[in-house]
Amino acid sequence: MTTRAAAVRPAPSAPTTARRRLRPGRLGVHAFLMTVSLAFLAPLVLAVYASLRPYDETSEYGYFSLPRHLSLDYYRQAFTDSGMTKYFVNTMIIAVPGVLVTLFLASFVAFALARLKMRGGLVLLMLFTAGNLLPQQVIVTPLYVVFNRIPLPYWMSDSMTMFDSYWAVVLVQIGFQLGFCVFVLANFMRTLPQEILEAAVVDGAGVWTQFWRITLPLCRPALAALGTLQFTWMYNDFLWALVFISDGDKLPITSALNNLRGQFFTDYNLLAAGSVIVALPTLVVFMLLQRHFIAGLTLGSNK
Repeated sequence: MTTRAAAVRPAPSAPTTARRRLRPGRLGVHAFLMTVSLAFLAPLVLAVYASLRPYDETSEYGYFSLPRHLSLDYYRQAFTDSGMTKYFVNTMIIAVPGVLVTLFLASFVAFALARLKMRGGLVLLMLFTAGNLLPQQVIVTPLYVVFNRIPLPYWMSDSMTMFDSYWAVVLVQIGFQLGFCVFVLANFMRTLPQEILEAAVVDGAGVWTQFWRITLPLCRPALAALGTLQFTWMYNDFLWALVFISDGDKLPITSALNNLRGQFFTDYNLLAAGSVIVALPTLVVFMLLQRHFIAGLTLGSNK
């Protein structure tokens, strides 16, 4: 019996998972995505590489040559020479209230359009969406004239008008970004289960409770994705501040790079270091909200 048991050996187990074949179509998709990614990353990598090298070295050997000397001197010089601290504060005064007020108002409007079954809600949503198609440059002159005629007290604007104040830039940013946020939030709120609000109504929840304690927490991924995009757009905007602010001390961070340009000569390595410093806050915001941002991008991909 022992001999028979020893003679019968268990057959080798087959692999539990078969190795997937790499299809030519999938290989082509990956190659295309890698090419596009490298094309987008190449300018950023070149800017970082140039900011670490002296200008004399790049002018002699070229930007694509191997480095002889690397340092962070340009970053220190760019931060001090351009006065970026002041411009960073100016940008935060514009971007932070602009993002918060835009998301706050957009969530109210989106909830009313998606959940309260307003008459003419679809037409109103189409109007909000159509507002995004209007070129910004078209209304620069009318807004310039209007803001010069709107009086403000001195504690709100030292120019005594809406012109040459942060209020003008923030108001325009909110007006232009509100339509896009309403469109995204309204469509997301439509995907939320109706049974949740019906159960809340049965429990005695009013409209405010349905919005603030039920719907808004469920919209956290969409709000995080929109917040990241809105902060990036308002942070990088230069047109409205250039048009509506005449005092150089009130300009945002995007204008600080002009201080690094000389009258007769421009050190582009120094300018590259300043550009990298300017881009850092948006990178930090994205890293902090990365999980929610990716979740917002994949909304509706599965149930």
